[in-house]
Amino acid sequence: MSDATASERQHLGRASYRAVWRWHFYAGLFVAPLLLILAITGSIYLFNDEIEDTVHASLRFAPQRAADLLLSRLITAARQAHPGAVTRIDLPADPRRTAQVFVTPAQGEPLRVFVDPGTARVHGAFVYTHTLVGFADTMHGSLMLGRVGDAIVELAACWALLLIATGLYLWWPRERGWRRALWPDWRARGRVFWRSLHSSVGAWVAALVVFLILTGLPWAGVWGDLLRAGTQQLGIGYPAEHRHHGPTATKPATTVSQAIDEAPWTLRDAPMPASLHAHHAHGDASAMRTDIGIDAVARALATQGLRGDYRLSLPQSDDGVYTAVVYPNRPQGQYTVHIDRYSGAVVGRTGFADYGWAAQAVELGVQLHMGNYFGRANQFVMLLPCIGIVVLSVSGTWMWWRRRPRGRLGAPSGPSPTQLRTITLIALGCGVLFPLLGASLLLVYAIDRVVIARIPRLAAAIR
Repeated sequence: MSDATASERQHLGRASYRAVWRWHFYAGLFVAPLLLILAITGSIYLFNDEIEDTVHASLRFAPQRAADLLLSRLITAARQAHPGAVTRIDLPADPRRTAQVFVTPAQGEPLRVFVDPGTARVHGAFVYTHTLVGFADTMHGSLMLGRVGDAIVELAACWALLLIATGLYLWWPRERGWRRALWPDWRARGRVFWRSLHSSVGAWVAALVVFLILTGLPWAGVWGDLLRAGTQQLGIGYPAEHRHHGPTATKPATTVSQAIDEAPWTLRDAPMPASLHAHHAHGDASAMRTDIGIDAVARALATQGLRGDYRLSLPQSDDGVYTAVVYPNRPQGQYTVHIDRYSGAVVGRTGFADYGWAAQAVELGVQLHMGNYFGRANQFVMLLPCIGIVVLSVSGTWMWWRRRPRGRLGAPSGPSPTQLRTITLIALGCGVLFPLLGASLLLVYAIDRVVIARIPRLAAAIR
């Protein structure tokens, strides 16, 4: 190999490194604050039960009981203490815990009312989003901005994948050894130390962070909807028997997620069954069927093996159904039962074994993501990437702040036209897998090459 050829390859290598570094810089600039929020709120939610048991012990615990009262008694007690419409009741498996009744008052935000199942004594109530866990839950999913916030979180998660890919490329040992690449240089000072800490921590937690992103994306608005639609088209999503619950000539189909809160991921887009609220067979227009009541529903669920530890959503329309969801830490125990509000008949019944293999994989990933599947060990394993994200966000931001020229952003130099074609192909490939990422990459590319490059003063500020 000639010296000229070696020199050219070295030059191309440096150019490629700068091009990757530029995209790593842009990704970090956008993602770091959002990842910091997601890591902190995710860490809080990992230990949601432990936090709520400590902060709200007087609400969540009750004296151990020998038997439970009728559900109608618990709902009546909750409504007397906090008037409003009851939408759901959560029954505990532990005889030392209270039931939660979800009440929507005429004015104000929805409440969770805690009632002793053995005595119907109301322990108190709170607005979920006003609690530490509720705030963390909402911030983690949508930044408390609804659908717009959900899209921002999804975009940040997708850009984080780009951040990890470019970071690993920059970290990869070339002339230095693996030991120096995997461990921080504790003897170094200043930016050299922060760079070694940043790169080594990133290398250790990269796989777990990617796992968190991929298992969290199914709940995102755009990517999650596309994934559910794709798995259903391939017959590996929600069970085929749900399809006959589709729309009628006079009424569009209601999905499970529209009808109840916190539906299992697999069933969110599944059509909801309906209660048969038509007139009696003799056609008497004045004789409408009446609701059997929640106590009869509880007895019907008991015949299906559900005697506690389930969420029971009440019908919110004339043709709505009672829906019980068993949602344990291990998804193999998931179970959803729909009860006709007029006849008490079971009009839908779905368990984990009925899901397609792709839906089963997503449900398993969700429980691992939330730290539920393996108990305490699962929580601490998922805490590690959260801590790593905090370290990476802080160290990356600190390095940028210290090295940037005064009054300028300090972005690395742009890639060559040849590298731009490669980046465009990468963006198109990303767009196939992650639509928001692909679209945003092309947008950033357009701003970088069309707007910034043509305004000298702005280009100088960026550099």
